[in-house]
Amino acid sequence: MLEVKKEGIVLSKSEQGFEVEGVLNPAVIHYGDYIHMFYRAVGKGNYSSIGYAKFKTPLEVVERLDVPIIFPQFEYEEHGVEDARIVRIDNLFYLSYCAFDGVNALGALATSPDLITWTKHGIIVPHMMFDEFKRLAGTKSKLNEKYFRYNEHEGIKEKNGKKVLVWDKNVVFFPRRINGMLHFIHRIKPDIQIVCVHELSELTPEFWQNYLLRFKDYVMLYPRLKHEISYIGGGCPPIETKEGWLLIYHGVYDSIKGFVYCACAALLDLEKPEIVLARLPYPLFKPELDWELKGEVNNVCFPTGAIVLDDKLYIYYGAADERIACASISLKELTNELMLNIK
Repeated sequence: MLEVKKEGIVLSKSEQGFEVEGVLNPAVIHYGDYIHMFYRAVGKGNYSSIGYAKFKTPLEVVERLDVPIIFPQFEYEEHGVEDARIVRIDNLFYLSYCAFDGVNALGALATSPDLITWTKHGIIVPHMMFDEFKRLAGTKSKLNEKYFRYNEHEGIKEKNGKKVLVWDKNVVFFPRRINGMLHFIHRIKPDIQIVCVHELSELTPEFWQNYLLRFKDYVMLYPRLKHEISYIGGGCPPIETKEGWLLIYHGVYDSIKGFVYCACAALLDLEKPEIVLARLPYPLFKPELDWELKGEVNNVCFPTGAIVLDDKLYIYYGAADERIACASISLKELTNELMLNIK
């Protein structure tokens, strides 16, 4: 078994109104002399925005803004800007996040040249009701019944004056172009799907209709292990190693105490990342400590950001949906263990 060190809580909620209910699920990137963290901050009424903290070392905060750096501005995100991930591609920072309008939760994108000024690009995932999704995605082969369980919304078509859409969250970009193409993963429960395009402008309604006609071809990871059997979703941006892309994702299983969220690991082909080379057959880590077991949502370790310093991989995660913690592991040991589990 791998040795994972729980480094502890690195950021807690404060008395500032925008984060008085909790901080969780951070995006992190090592750029310049600092580690930059863009975290989900939850205010009263479960309204979320993105806060910012700067770290000098993986565990040492040296600056923290007292106002959010990204916040709801448009109708599609009026109830929350949530669960960011960040990468740098072609000298531009890509910050993907979940936009919540009070009814629908969908993947959106903002970009920045400098981590200070941000341009929002809106929703970048399919924007459709379940009946259309079912018709298109079920064209070639029968859909897994879990797609109905998690996405049909009990047949509700409209809520609070808005159409009820298929939720598509956990948009995570690869940190460079692969064969000239932008790649990102996204998640329509219960699986993780993958997309590649030359440019973001290709992500039109017509693109998504054609994509869904071949939906099964784009499912990259299925939940099949005991600790992830309910559903899975993207976690940290993939990390390039000589063995392949290291993907830290989250897996969920049902228990008598409700859903349990774990950190999981897989290895993807460098040139064809839709090919899964290996998968850790047990959780990388799971809720065990009091601050992971009890919080706004109990039993949650939700990884969303990672950095590598020398051989050490630091994984930042939301702990019980209320605070941000960090775990560390030898990158070499993790990739070696994955190589022992080649498919």
